[in-house]
Amino acid sequence: MTLVRQLLDQAARTPGGVALVSGDGAELTYGELRRQVLAVRHGLLGAGLAAGDGVLFSVRPSPESLVLALGVVAAGGVVVFADPGAGPAMFTARLRLARPRWSAAESVLYAGSRLRPVRAYARRRGLLLPDLAGLRIPGEGPMRHIHVGRRLPGVPRGALPFARLAAGEAPEPDEAGDPDAPAAVIFTSGTTDDPRAVVHTQASLAAALGLFRGRMPLGPGDVVHTDQLMLGLPTLISGARWSMPPLSCPPADFARLMRERGATHTFCVPVHLAEILDAVPELPSTLRHVLLGAAPAPAAILRRAVAAAPSAEVLSVYAMTEILPVAIASADEKLAHTASGAAGDLLGTPLPGVGARLAGDGELLLSGPNLCRGHLGAEPLAELPTGDLARLDAGRLVLVGRKKDMLIRGKFNLYPGLYEPSIAALPGVADAAIVGVPDPLTGDEEVVLAVVGPADLPARLRRTLPDVIDHDALPDRVVVLDELPRSGRTRKLDRPRLREMVAP
Repeated sequence: MTLVRQLLDQAARTPGGVALVSGDGAELTYGELRRQVLAVRHGLLGAGLAAGDGVLFSVRPSPESLVLALGVVAAGGVVVFADPGAGPAMFTARLRLARPRWSAAESVLYAGSRLRPVRAYARRRGLLLPDLAGLRIPGEGPMRHIHVGRRLPGVPRGALPFARLAAGEAPEPDEAGDPDAPAAVIFTSGTTDDPRAVVHTQASLAAALGLFRGRMPLGPGDVVHTDQLMLGLPTLISGARWSMPPLSCPPADFARLMRERGATHTFCVPVHLAEILDAVPELPSTLRHVLLGAAPAPAAILRRAVAAAPSAEVLSVYAMTEILPVAIASADEKLAHTASGAAGDLLGTPLPGVGARLAGDGELLLSGPNLCRGHLGAEPLAELPTGDLARLDAGRLVLVGRKKDMLIRGKFNLYPGLYEPSIAALPGVADAAIVGVPDPLTGDEEVVLAVVGPADLPARLRRTLPDVIDHDALPDRVVVLDELPRSGRTRKLDRPRLREMVAP
């Protein structure tokens, strides 16, 4: 059964239940969600969207974006997530690879990409917007357009208004798409010469949602507070309520809405949770599950989460864009692993159906029904080389580093991920990262440990580190920073920037 069919069937069973609460508090019932998705599907098919057509998606998380994305997939289209703020060269390279035939964007984004005063203002803020209204299909002609929000100057002539699509007819489909056909293209990394994008099908996404639901049961009466689609979708398929925070929600407001809406589940990037706990030390007593993901969860944040939500199970999700989720470990398991003195970051036991094995060099290789179809423009994947170095501990995965993060010190290969969790768990250390500053003469790297904490940490760590990490991994320098540099929506550690900050 396809992902869209699962959602439509659930909505038909509970039409009067509240499916989603938007950032401004507006409620959308399951019956209305179902009607709008089918209406958008019907309208797009009538407007000429063909099976396999890519739809460049530039709509921020909202009820409208959810309905539009589901309607596109239900019509046989492919949602293409290629951030227009990535810069003109990267954006153009991504479009050249994905070749979408449609563009869906907020009216304000169309206006901002075309009106000179708005473009100038965005440029001063460091945002170089492409001309979305003028986009063309390489070698063919102009794209078709859909706009979300009231029509503004700059919205292309002939663009379909989302509001009109969602208000149209909603005939019942005979089926909800081919489960093995592409449903979403997600650009992740790469360069302008070699952009990288992950292709997921309805089947791989449905399998991923099933794994989330299996590990973290959901059902009517539950309230999931998140802006993450991959947790919002299993919420809706389970008949629970998705509580969506407003855009650019301050940490204190995020916590307040959890309390006011009676949230039972939430998902946060670890750095975001730390910001929430700085503003509100206690989380609502209604919480039963707190999920952390998209970045490693340091021991200090895990301890704070457990203390702030004593009635909830705090879980750390290991996943990749290509295959999600892979493993889920509780905070108690991860902290016990660190306290035992064992090296590396405990990821947990692979979830049911997920295949995990180690290559000869220790690289983790993954497979399973939730594995993406492959990378756009490449051969289909049967197994994913993750780039993560791992070991197996009684069936549990333990992350020991990234192949590309390896530092060279003489004959010793140092993997930061093997030691960072243990260092971050030491008293007084709020965060820790190891980077190498290359020596241009020898090729060896000066090993620098960057920590967040009090000014006297370097002296204290010099005394304690020999008992915690291998002798050959001891840092040449310890640098105290106010915070570690992070980037992107997931607040991933920016190692290149960190190297610049700690360079002599």
